[in-house]
Amino acid sequence: MILDSFIRWTENAKASDRAKAANALVRAYLELPEQDDRRRQAVHAMLYLLDDPSPAVRQVLADQLAYSPIAPRALMLALAEDQPEISGPVLTLSPVLSDSDLVELGGRGSSVTRALIAARPFLTSGAAAAIAEVGEVEEVQFLLENRSAQLTRYSLRRLAERHGEDRAIRNLLLEREDLPADARVMLVQRVTDALASSPLVRTTMSATRIAYMTQTASDAATLMLAGTTPPSELSVLIDHLCTTARMTPVLLLHALCTGRIEFFVCAITSLSSLEERRVRSLLATGRFHAVRALLEASGLGRDVAEIFCQAIFLWRDMARGAQDAETADICGELLSRVARPDDPFSPVSEVLAKLEELHRMEHRRHVRAMSNSTALAVA
Repeated sequence: MILDSFIRWTENAKASDRAKAANALVRAYLELPEQDDRRRQAVHAMLYLLDDPSPAVRQVLADQLAYSPIAPRALMLALAEDQPEISGPVLTLSPVLSDSDLVELGGRGSSVTRALIAARPFLTSGAAAAIAEVGEVEEVQFLLENRSAQLTRYSLRRLAERHGEDRAIRNLLLEREDLPADARVMLVQRVTDALASSPLVRTTMSATRIAYMTQTASDAATLMLAGTTPPSELSVLIDHLCTTARMTPVLLLHALCTGRIEFFVCAITSLSSLEERRVRSLLATGRFHAVRALLEASGLGRDVAEIFCQAIFLWRDMARGAQDAETADICGELLSRVARPDDPFSPVSEVLAKLEELHRMEHRRHVRAMSNSTALAVA
């Protein structure tokens, strides 16, 4: 009878009065005991108001119930699919909505719906993964700016794959300390690709020069990241480089000559399919022919493998103290030992070209260090 009277009253009441009635219904629902029949009547009346022609009435319901953990689930699900001004507080705040609710609402909702879910404090990993999988750039930006959202490493990789070309998304991802190493390398590659395709670069450099510069920058950035990657993630990073055909002899040599030994060991382990313990033993104590056989099993040609063997044995000498580890010039020593082939386009020539480049970089670094030391001494 109370509900019937309320329905008849709403037929002639003003919108402002209906909004006040909605506010009173919410207060009654929240204050009355669970077993009180009047509370059940209040729920029915609020459900009836979902069809009210005035958005102001539904807005009151959404605003007053958004924070409540005891809000009627059916009511909140309906409000969550109302117009954005009404659904906003429900989607971003209501504790009644479950993880599966948010996934379904985002899947069948609009871009605004997904953006509101993405901004939800302490968004659960399941809902965040759904946004990462289907969200467009603006929705993903809300998700990444929501520092309390629970983003798994898989979701971060998917975001890098799907939206790594967008500068804002890329910057937000690179700022995260929990970004997986392979996703970070992927984004660095997107940066180099963007630079290579810029009009300024294309008008000032030849295509060959652009390819060389981007490859060099990409390799240097990859190895820099490898140096800070935890051992547990190195295998994932190496698998990514192998899958994307970026694990080249030049990259391996760069890693070896610049002291990224852990990266080199993990790469050879992956490429040779041998046990890591066996690889480490061969690289540390194996004879020349055994080390060369290991490198050939990793896909290196014999001539190139012999250059790598020379570098490995130089590192062994350094480890035994036969050479000063601070001043040893691996690249320079290798260049003095390896004869340049007649074919300028052979794999050995390519490796030697990288050695010469690294040698020049090492000398420039040494000169800069001396210059800085001199400047500090003068000061």
